[in-house]
Amino acid sequence: MSAHAAPLTVSWVPRRASWLVAAAVVSVGIPSGSRALGPGVQITAGDVASGAVVALAAFLLVTGRVEMPRTAFYAFAPLVAGLGISTVHSADIATSLSGFLRDLQIFVLVPLAVVLLVRDRRDLAIVCWSLLGLGLAEAGYGIWQAVTGNGASMNGENIRAVGTFGALDVMAMSVVVGLAFLVLTAFALSAPGYGAAAVSAALAGLAVLAAALALALSRGTWIALGAAAVLALVLFDRWTAAKVLTCCAALLVLMAALSGGGGHAVVDRSKSMAASISDPDRSVDDRYNLWAAAVRIWEDHPVTGVGVKNFPAYRDTYASIELSSGSETADPVHGYARQPLLSPHNEYLLFLSEQGAVGLAGLGGLIAVILTGLWRRRSVRDPLWLASAALTAFLLINFLYADLGGPTCALTAIVVGAVAARAFGAVRE
Repeated sequence: MSAHAAPLTVSWVPRRASWLVAAAVVSVGIPSGSRALGPGVQITAGDVASGAVVALAAFLLVTGRVEMPRTAFYAFAPLVAGLGISTVHSADIATSLSGFLRDLQIFVLVPLAVVLLVRDRRDLAIVCWSLLGLGLAEAGYGIWQAVTGNGASMNGENIRAVGTFGALDVMAMSVVVGLAFLVLTAFALSAPGYGAAAVSAALAGLAVLAAALALALSRGTWIALGAAAVLALVLFDRWTAAKVLTCCAALLVLMAALSGGGGHAVVDRSKSMAASISDPDRSVDDRYNLWAAAVRIWEDHPVTGVGVKNFPAYRDTYASIELSSGSETADPVHGYARQPLLSPHNEYLLFLSEQGAVGLAGLGGLIAVILTGLWRRRSVRDPLWLASAALTAFLLINFLYADLGGPTCALTAIVVGAVAARAFGAVRE
């Protein structure tokens, strides 16, 4: 090499790194094949793709091509500290180590990577459109499953829409489609400015997503989606919200009157939500017992919990005898399977029981920084801000009925990152 040769420098920078984030979103829908039903960690296509997102972001950060927003430290540092403390004090550190890495991936590394790669409004729009595309694809496939009897089993009939995720991840499709529904709702509210064709397309897309959500028969997703959608409508315009909700109520009454076949299952499932308090079915009763067990675990280990991924080891000690040994799933592809109940099906109680008050405080800090950022930078006429607010509400409410697991882990991490980018002010106009 000549003494006068220029030093080696890295000059390559992707113009739209958000396309890699979009590819990671789409990869979530790739079937994962066989799934370990034990305590092992399942590696999905979404995990691999999100790993590539993290690698690219780390490369750009190390080479000085991107800068870490100062707000990111206040959002993620307490969560990392709490996670580390609870792991060190775990009753079984070896078991908790894989959980530490998993939580670090979902709540820190992938969201931070998305914050670094989503630089302007076009980047954020690319991520939102990829989420919408995945949701529409899963919705279409889910509707076909329900209509043709190729879905998951419900009361002995294969009529439950589960998309490419199968019965082993029975709630995954409803979460994906619910997120897409909120993105399209935010876009639809600004569609009139783009003409009648845009309005028609938005309404058609919402109809497809709504049908798939109904056929998914996921009560928790219905509740979270309903609350988040109402919030988006009210934030945008109260009069618009009143008109839309009136139309939706009329459609629901009409659907109940004309329901047949799979429609009966939707109506029955809706009625069961009202009975969840006074006369819960086995699924809801198991969830109540799991919640109670998580609270008892926390009461005995209030500060640092029992360690990440240690809830299953303590569950039977603290749960009542009414708790089932597992849940049953079946579909034409995977057949019958019995899955153990390895979590309390509540993300907040999972943090509380496994990481104690320290871990929950870290999660609360992340949520508080995101909510504060969204409020300070609010712009109700901006569809990207409205989508961010609705997606945040959906995740926070859904965490009351479910916790993270399976292929939607990577997707949730990306959504948290996209919302955080908008909240931190990292998205340039």
